[in-house]
Parts: sequence; structure tokens; C-alpha cells
Amino acid sequence: MKLSANTPCPCGSGMKYKKCCAKYHKGVLAPDALILMKSRYSAYATGNADYIIKTTHPDNNDYTEDRKNWKTSILEFSKHTDFLGLKIIEFIDGETEAYVTFTALLSSGELKEKSRFLKEEDQWLYVNGEFKL
Repeated sequence: MKLSANTPCPCGSGMKYKKCCAKYHKGVLAPDALILMKSRYSAYATGNADYIIKTTHPDNNDYTEDRKNWKTSILEFSKHTDFLGLKIIEFIDGETEAYVTFTALLSSGELKEKSRFLKEEDQWLYVNGEFKL
């Protein structure tokens, strides 16, 4: 789904998409893991599979060199899911490792996860997540 630049950002910041996550989707590096997590949520909401792939650590279970099928899988998920909101529960910041616990409100239900991020070569990457009940 393409968003108008003046649409509220899906991450829930209250800012316009163009002033929020769009800049990260266009190549600006997220300054911390929290911003990366929120921009990844927005990328799923907007169907930006390339950003999801680019910000996923090679140690992630979904990481694959088969970019075509990986991208198709992300796009299918995005296409068939409504992204209804994002609630940050906890952010544990570190210099090279950080954690974000959140609840994503999706058309399929709530997804609660504690995500782990690593910073490598000045870029934060999503490594994995632990689902919460």
C-alpha cells in the first residue's frame, strides 16, 4: 500500500509519514533500535518489503539469499493484513545491542514481541523476537 506523504505515519508517532518513517524507508539510517522497529512496522504496513529485507540481520531465521521468494512472502503478509496500531511497552537501549517490547495491533489479532537488535557498521538490524503472551 502506497501512502501519501501527508498521511499519518503507521508507526503511531502522530507525525506525517513524510516527516517520520518515510526518510528511513528512503535510506536514512535509524538512529536507534526503537526507531528501526517503528520504521519496520511502517514498512510492513506500506508493503515495503525491500526495507524489511535490508534491515534484517543475517542471523534471523527468515533471512535468505532467495530475495525474490522472501520479498513475495513479505508482500503477501502485508497485503492480507491490516496494521491497526503499535504500542511500545519497553525500550532497552544499548550501544550495540537493544531490545524493544511492543504490541502490534493487526487484523489477525495482537502480536506481542520482545525484539532484539544489533548495531553493525553503524546500522541497526533486527535479529529476532520472542513472542509474549
